[in-house]
Amino acid sequence: MKGIIGKKLGMTRIFNERGESVPVTVIEAGPCPVVAVKTEETDGYNAVQIGFGRRKPANVNLPRKGHFEKAGVEPAKVLREIRVKDPSGYEVGGWIKADLFQVGDLVRVTGYSKGKGFQGVVKRWGFRGAPDSHGSRNHREPGSIGQCATPARVWKNRKLPGRTGNERTTVRNLEIVQVDADRNLIAVKGAVPGHRNGYVIVSADE
Repeated sequence: MKGIIGKKLGMTRIFNERGESVPVTVIEAGPCPVVAVKTEETDGYNAVQIGFGRRKPANVNLPRKGHFEKAGVEPAKVLREIRVKDPSGYEVGGWIKADLFQVGDLVRVTGYSKGKGFQGVVKRWGFRGAPDSHGSRNHREPGSIGQCATPARVWKNRKLPGRTGNERTTVRNLEIVQVDADRNLIAVKGAVPGHRNGYVIVSADE
């Protein structure tokens, strides 16, 4: 599996050859320096550790600063590992850029969904709610949540109010519509998790 770290810039639309409007998400994909290469022999699994963005050296702690100096790259703002089948094609100090993907490739995008705070059951789970008239006093309340004597408790996994969003989410089978290798931009058909300027991982959907 090949992948790259990117930043969600926002959504727009483009027109294909047939004149159809296609909604796309523009992602700044890379360039990502290769900080470390993990192999089955040394680490027990195959993976590539890559970075994205730049961080001031004064804002990096000593262990991580030494980690970047050993790789010969500048401190990165984001550091992630991506599992690969064959790590032999990667070299520490190398770069992964947007030309890793081609138009028509299917990818999966992983990021953190937008946080919405503490929400009720109507917004969190899509409950219909009670009537808005005729004397109803629980318009957006969840209603009955358990039984009386048996089992005398509330069942686990009951859909109730709580924190909504800000969860690691993956959207699969997204098609790459455009690739701008010079500016490290890729346009993915459809929406991806997260807010603007949020970090995502774009990997091949294999």
